[in-house]
Amino acid sequence: MSAPAMPQTNDLDADSAAVKIAALRRMKLLAAGGLVLAAIVFVVCSVLGDDHGAWPYVKATSEAAMVGGLADWFAVTALFRHPLGLPIPHTAIIPRKKDQIGASLGDFVSENFLTPEVVGPRVLAAQIPFRIGQFLAEPGRADKLAGELSALLVAADTVLSDADIRAAVETFAEAQLRRLPAAPVMARVLELAVEGNQHQILLGHGLHGLGRFLADNRDVFRQRVADESPDWVPEWVDERLFNKLFTSVQTFLADVADNPDHALRLQFDQQLRDYAVRLRTDPQAAAAVEGWKDEVLDHPAVRNALASLWLPLKQALFTAAADPDSELRRVVSSVIRQTGTALRDDPALRAKCDAWTLAMMGHVLAHYSGEITGVITHTVQRWDAESTSRRLELQVGRDLQFIRINGTVVGSIVGLAIYSIGRFL
Repeated sequence: MSAPAMPQTNDLDADSAAVKIAALRRMKLLAAGGLVLAAIVFVVCSVLGDDHGAWPYVKATSEAAMVGGLADWFAVTALFRHPLGLPIPHTAIIPRKKDQIGASLGDFVSENFLTPEVVGPRVLAAQIPFRIGQFLAEPGRADKLAGELSALLVAADTVLSDADIRAAVETFAEAQLRRLPAAPVMARVLELAVEGNQHQILLGHGLHGLGRFLADNRDVFRQRVADESPDWVPEWVDERLFNKLFTSVQTFLADVADNPDHALRLQFDQQLRDYAVRLRTDPQAAAAVEGWKDEVLDHPAVRNALASLWLPLKQALFTAAADPDSELRRVVSSVIRQTGTALRDDPALRAKCDAWTLAMMGHVLAHYSGEITGVITHTVQRWDAESTSRRLELQVGRDLQFIRINGTVVGSIVGLAIYSIGRFL
């Protein structure tokens, strides 16, 4: 009936454990005192009393009190250890069945606490979206958080591997480009270009550029004509023929470039429209574009370009993050502020967030409640039997001593009642 030693654990603060041990010791002394008092009364009645007057009633009362007190002492003690150290069957219940107790406790928590019906109302009552909105919408909060996020981003550079991130960016970009269907995208680009007349503007610039290229390289072309001309053709004939052809080409290019209604321009417009339709409807045309896309992505220069995306992106991000007046910081701060204001002032948005939170909570409880309560089961399994018994006795042992006190009191009352009834019968 001695008080348990202090458990060797980091889970309990030393001062708190000492207070609980002292309270348990006091209750044990009180319960034992009642049993000792009943024993003293019984001895006095047995030695000094007789069968007359109140003596037999007091003796029966004390005798029953001892029986009740001892029975409940045995019952309480049997939960945590073998009474008097004797290996009596069905005693030391907690040390023998600690693993079952841990599993049962985990199941109890899972079935009665970790359920949507129990957790859901508490989540809604917490008003999480509203509180987050209030927090984010406070004056100066958005700028401060934007600064903290920027500092976190800059600090991440010390733990990030450029080589790994560069490879990840290359793999991600390549995978996304290969997954993206090229034919519909190209068809839409062509449609937008035609609708905005951008293809004609581009064609005009291209024709003017081609004309300037021919003019800048006139002597080169003239020499090529001279080299290809037969020896028996006079040079002045080559000169006149070249000038005639060169002028015709230049005039033709200028005519097409300057005349929006030229037949070639109209034909070019129609061909682009037809090709856009073919990209959407002709599997062969779409397959050809996909083949070109794969060839481009397989080219070493393109792969190097994809791999080099990270470094300029990193430099731009870190530079903007370190500058309090950068557009990045302003955008992040604005997004935080607007998000907080919306969560604080928009009931519909808060309702959507609550619904999303409940759905996520339901998913977690449905799929991971076992892992959550497994903390209880696995923790109890790691405890040794003696430590488990001490821990539980320290938590509930003080209240269990009332069972012993009640056993002594109730036993005495019942004993008195039985003896009195027996005397009158």
